[in-house]
Parts: sequence; C-alpha cells; structure tokens
Amino acid sequence: MTSSPNKFTHSLRWKVSWLFFCIALLCIPFTDLSINTYDPLAELGRLFSGLLHPSLNNISNPFNALLQTIAFAILGVTLGAVAGFLLSLIFHWRLVRISCALVRSVHELFWALIFLQIFGLHPLTGLLALGLPYAATFAKVYAEIIEEGDQRAYNAIRQHSDFISAFFYSRIPDLWPHFITYTSYRLECGLRSSAVLGFVGLPTLGYYLNTAFMEGQYSEVWALLILFFILIGCIKYWVRPKLIPLYILASPFIIANDTVISFDNVFRFFTQDIIPLPIRNGESSSMLWQWFTELFINEALPGIINTFLLTQVALVATGAIALLWFPFISRLFFKRTGRGLGHAFLVIMRSTPEYILAFILLLLWGPSMLPAVIALTLHNGAIIAHLMGRYSNELKLRNDKSRGFNLYAFEVIPRIYGQFLAFLFYRWEIIMRETAILGILGIATLGFYIDSAISDIRLDKAMILIAITAILNVCVDKISRYIRSKLSLKTTIECS
Repeated sequence: MTSSPNKFTHSLRWKVSWLFFCIALLCIPFTDLSINTYDPLAELGRLFSGLLHPSLNNISNPFNALLQTIAFAILGVTLGAVAGFLLSLIFHWRLVRISCALVRSVHELFWALIFLQIFGLHPLTGLLALGLPYAATFAKVYAEIIEEGDQRAYNAIRQHSDFISAFFYSRIPDLWPHFITYTSYRLECGLRSSAVLGFVGLPTLGYYLNTAFMEGQYSEVWALLILFFILIGCIKYWVRPKLIPLYILASPFIIANDTVISFDNVFRFFTQDIIPLPIRNGESSSMLWQWFTELFINEALPGIINTFLLTQVALVATGAIALLWFPFISRLFFKRTGRGLGHAFLVIMRSTPEYILAFILLLLWGPSMLPAVIALTLHNGAIIAHLMGRYSNELKLRNDKSRGFNLYAFEVIPRIYGQFLAFLFYRWEIIMRETAILGILGIATLGFYIDSAISDIRLDKAMILIAITAILNVCVDKISRYIRSKLSLKTTIECS
C-alpha cells in the first residue's frame, strides 16, 4: 500500500493536517454559511414526507429516462476509454500530458454548456461532454497502469517483433484486469455524470429530477432517486463483461435524437462567439488588455476567492466525515449486519452526485455556500470512508487489541492515517472542480460567472473563465501531488 514512513514523516503528516485545518478555520468567517429561507424545517419536513409515498405516476415514461441515462454513460465511457487508451500509448509526450491535464480539469457540465452552444440539445453534446474529460482521465490512469506493469516479457519479445504485436501479445493479458477494474469504476462515475447532464436539458434522470424539484413534487423526487440508487447499487449484477458489447450496440438506438446540428452555429462559434470582443471589433491591444483586466478583477478574481474558500472548508469537513464514517463498513468495529447497513448508507451518499445534493439543499436553505459545503462533504466523505473501510479490513492487529474508542483512536487511525491523507489530497482537485461547477446553482464560485456569461451570450468571457478554472484545477493537482510526494504517500491511488 504505502511505504513505511519514518518518525519525521509521521510528524510532518500531522503538521500538514493541522495546517490545512487552520486554513479551513480561517476561511470560515469569509464563507457565507447562512440559511436564507423563511421556514427551512417545514420545507425539510415536506421533502422527507415524500419519502413515505414515492410515486412515478405523474412522470411520463421514467424508465425511458433511466435507459437514456445508462446509454449516455455507456457510450461516453466507451468513447473515453478507447480514446484514452490510444492517448496512454503516447502519454509520455509532454504536449499530450499537458493537454489531458487541462481537458480533465474542466467539469463535464462545463463541457456540456460549451457543446450546447455548438450542437444544441443534440446527443453529441452529452457524448462529448462525458467522453472528452473521461478520455483525458483514462489516458492518465491507463498510462500509469502500463508504466507500473511487468515489462520483462515485453522486452524479450520486442527484440524479435514489432511494437504493436509485442505490446498486445505480452502486455495486454497482464494489464487487462487492471483496465477492467478502473473502467468499471469509471462507468459508475459516468452514470452519475449522465444523470446530472439532465439539468442542462438532456433527457436523462436529471431532467425529470429538476422538474420535480421546481414543482415541489417530492414524491416524484424520491421515486427517481430510489430508482437511481437501485441502478448504482446493482451495477455489479447488470454490468457483465459478456453483456457490454450488447449494451454498446444498443445504446445509440436508445438515445433520443430529434434535433439537427446547425453548421452555421458551429462555424459562428469558432469564428465569432469565442473571439474576445475587442478583437472582433478590431480594437487595439490596449483595449484588449483593459477588457481582460476588467473581466479578471470583476468576475474571475471574486470567483477564484470564493472557489478557494469553499474548497478548503469542504476539504477539511470531508476528512472529518470520512474519519467518522469509515468504521461503518470495517470488520474491526461492526459485525456483518452492521456493515451491511453501513455499506447501504455509504452507497446512497456516494452515489448521489454533489450537484443534485446541493440542488436539494439550496431549495431548502436558500442561496449560500452552506448547501455546497454539505453536499461536497457528504458525497466525498462517503467515497473516502468507503476506501478507508476497505483499507482497514486488511489490517492485522494483535489478539489482545483494544476495543471501542481506544481501538479506533490509538490502533486503527495511526495505521491508516497515511492512506487517509493520500485519499483526501487526491480528492482535493476533484472537490475544487465540483466547487466551481456548483456556481451554476447560484453560488458565487467561478461557475456562477461562467453561467452568467453564457446566459448573456458572452461566450468569449465564458471561455476565458473556463480556462482560468482549468488552470486553477491543474495548479491544485500539482500542489496535491507535491504534498503526497513529500509525505511519502501513495500517489497512484486512482484504481483503489
């Protein structure tokens, strides 16, 4: 798992932990955590009353929306996996690494908003919104799997054969199980992302969830969420290797397509819409600099500050929740029945996309950063708790081990703390990416200014802000990798 750290490394890990905790405390006074609705408890009661009577009666063909969600996810992940594998073979090229880092740092919803301006509500919008960032992610992870695999057989065969034959004959059989494991995990992510794409108008579950929420039809909301939880919870039963080719072949016929791509829109997007206004008007370079400066000071800088504040608070809160929740699925703390309930709870928490959680909480509490903090914390905390619980199950303790709190605090936590930090710092860039996209819901992060620019048909501004978001995420990822390296943490944990 991780290399055996020395006493200095242990001390440094605790110092870094306290540093991030103190940074989060300093961020709280500048973070809007208010509740702005008149009677949030009453609305919360109405929400949970719908759980007692879930109903799909008023939703036209909900199972078609479910099939649309699955079809978009399967095709998007397939597109990403194929392109990512090809890119992984040349991932050592610097240009490819940089391009993939920038592409995967932009959230799928941002890509959807971009492609909406080009293709409209055509299925190509959803497929590219999923496939493009997934291809960049697959390229990175597949390249790491290839690099870490045993190359002895390949080196021997390579002397008497060409590259392609040697690679597919000697390396693919060894690497294939690792590819399958990670691709299966990415399919689950794809289902969550596919559902969320419905919030921008594509006919997946998110479209019907959005409508039910806005109309206050909480019985329908819970019915759709339960349907989605069942889909995710049963994924290992319906995603079978032998059935995958059939799913891929059937998916294009399932996806609804009643729109036509306007090539005039495509041409105008690349030749006019995304060109900065001063350049379109033939103005001087000084006017271009003034335009960019005003954009940065009035929109980008406030968005960056709020994105940073929200990310740091959510990051530390995620760590706290993960430390509290991982015993739910650990054999060191609960028996089989308890662990089963714990697994069900964590599946629900990690299967619900942050965007949907934040959307629910915003309706209950009003527009502030509090719903975003809670949504990010619950979702990411459940993911890390799941990984830590599995990791703790591999620990071998003495027969005379402590019990209860002493077992938790003095025997288990010190042994898994390094891996916990590895998981947490890996999620840091992901939390930053999700924080930015939650601005679409009205929270003043970078996504808020991007969505406003798109609503005002100022795509030149939107593209600059999206580029700034990508650069910010890449910087956080670089810092995270540097910290994990200095703390002797395992850096290639994506396949866990």
